[in-house]
Amino acid sequence: MTKAVATTNSRPRTIRFTAVVQPRPRGGVAIRLPFDPSAEWGKKDRHDVTGTIAEHAVRGRLTDTGEFFQLELGPSWCRDPRVGPGAEVKVVLGPEGPQLSTMAADLAEALVAAPEARSYFESLATFYRNGFVNWIEAAKRPETRANRIAATIDALRAGKRMR
Repeated sequence: MTKAVATTNSRPRTIRFTAVVQPRPRGGVAIRLPFDPSAEWGKKDRHDVTGTIAEHAVRGRLTDTGEFFQLELGPSWCRDPRVGPGAEVKVVLGPEGPQLSTMAADLAEALVAAPEARSYFESLATFYRNGFVNWIEAAKRPETRANRIAATIDALRAGKRMR
């Protein structure tokens, strides 16, 4: 495995590295990450990622093994010998979905001010995070937007995935 290289633009950092595809005991394969996603992208209970493996698009959730993080992939990945067990592949990964660093300042500030809501928001699948953000962004008046942000924080504190 080679050293991970981070690139920066207006979106959260994308990490590029080379890895050897590892077989999983019950089928499928795994890509071991040579970095800690919490250190690179911020501490979260759940890290959803998007990117490429050997130029094949991939989305998934990272698994913490206790020793390292890995991206687990299903058995269908084993059909292509270029990404099967033992193959050395180029990997590009970045966080998926809305991230605090790419949100409007008012919404990001509200989530930072409510750590339990932020933690729950970041643990949600991208679909649910997008739902909250799109609902807020669709507001036409500032008062409506402020009310929707407050309602979102309340819903997240209550553990709701949808408004």
